[in-house]
Amino acid sequence: MNKSELVSSIAESTGQSQSTVNEVLSAFESTVVSSVAAGTKVQLPGFLTFEQAQRKARTGRNPQTGAEIQIAAATVPKVKVGKSFKDAVNK
Repeated sequence: MNKSELVSSIAESTGQSQSTVNEVLSAFESTVVSSVAAGTKVQLPGFLTFEQAQRKARTGRNPQTGAEIQIAAATVPKVKVGKSFKDAVNK
């Protein structure tokens, strides 16, 4: 399911217009992104948790040449699935 299909499905089940649902979904996305970028954890209990994770610097290999390269440390987004979501999928 892509974003437009998700918007259409939500609009149909809530009775809202697709443009309203699209605005709400876009606002949700931007709020989650800006909050996680600022270091704040966003939790939807039982569904998803969005947070930052730190990836340490490490040594990697160039697959073409086999030469070692240094990969810098990075801050990355992390998404964890909640228990009720896992249980619903794993019936």
